[in-house]
Amino acid sequence: MTTEYRICTRCIMDTTDPLITFDAEGVCSHCRDYEIRAGKELYSQMDGDERLGRLVDEIKEKGKNKKYDCIIGLSGGMDSTMVAYTVKNLGLRPLAIHLDNEWDADIAVSNIENIIKRLGIEYRAVKTDWEEYKDLQLAFLKASIPNAEIPTDHAIVAKLYQTAAEEKIRYIISGGNIVTEAIMPFGWGYDAKDLKYIKAIHKRFGSGILKTFPKLTLFNWVYYTFVKKIKFIPILNYIRYNKKQATGILEKEIQWKHYGAKHFESVYTRFFQSYILPIKFTIDKRKAHFSTLINSGQMTREDAVREMEKDPYPTEKMMREDRKHVLDKLGISGDEFDAIMKQPVKTFRDYPNNYFFFYKLRVLVAFAKRIATHN
Repeated sequence: MTTEYRICTRCIMDTTDPLITFDAEGVCSHCRDYEIRAGKELYSQMDGDERLGRLVDEIKEKGKNKKYDCIIGLSGGMDSTMVAYTVKNLGLRPLAIHLDNEWDADIAVSNIENIIKRLGIEYRAVKTDWEEYKDLQLAFLKASIPNAEIPTDHAIVAKLYQTAAEEKIRYIISGGNIVTEAIMPFGWGYDAKDLKYIKAIHKRFGSGILKTFPKLTLFNWVYYTFVKKIKFIPILNYIRYNKKQATGILEKEIQWKHYGAKHFESVYTRFFQSYILPIKFTIDKRKAHFSTLINSGQMTREDAVREMEKDPYPTEKMMREDRKHVLDKLGISGDEFDAIMKQPVKTFRDYPNNYFFFYKLRVLVAFAKRIATHN
């Protein structure tokens, strides 16, 4: 573990990740891990066209006589939009699921409308119970952990699995990919699938009962993966996915609009990622996002360094408006929020969790992941 400040000579990851290591050339462990993952999972660099063709044929065959042959998540962001565009162009028949937790930015709503209209995609919006969801989000803020977005991530995955099982669909087409999001330090988050962890935080800091919140238990995950044989397909790893080129295509074909930065399609995510994380946790996720793009050849290190000189928020005005909007919507005062920001930083280890099952049993998890992601 490195104690003195260092920054990678290849990307811009540094010792704000306490678990980072560097080799003799000054290249960080994230860059080396990227090389390994890209070599194994980035099919576009190998025989991607052939693999993709076989995969599409398989999905179509398994989806015969069904209304849909795959499911996609739709947020209005770049990755999910590119997934929708790709699967339609491959001749697949997707059902799009959107989790409406009442934090969608206006531009995301407009993007989703254009996607479903211009691509002709069947669409379902899953609306959360706001009072219940608000209580859970507040609980995660009060828990002082660096990934208060876990409730959203968990609900999305749970709903995708549940819908796939209900519709008897074997394939969930995911926007997760190597070239734009392979790098993300373990210490900056925790596995969103851990329902035990979510319940523990809600029990300690929340109130009421999670009646309608979409849940994915450890048993559910094993059942969906091994019994129902539902697979997550990282489709963007099969194509030559370049963010700049994709932006041009989506803007031209479906009038998609960029929303400023990665995950800014959600107002809450924008505020959490650009304000709470840097100030309270000294975490700036742009380092990981830009470092991934450097490794995939889509950004130079010099450009990344220049971008990091800018404030995480595009403008001071947007930050102030987002702060007011988030606090008003969550029903807390400025003083209450400031008190939360001053609470000592915690990690997932401070609360009951299923870390042993998700991380210690690495062989089973790795095997399940290979099945779930079709790798």
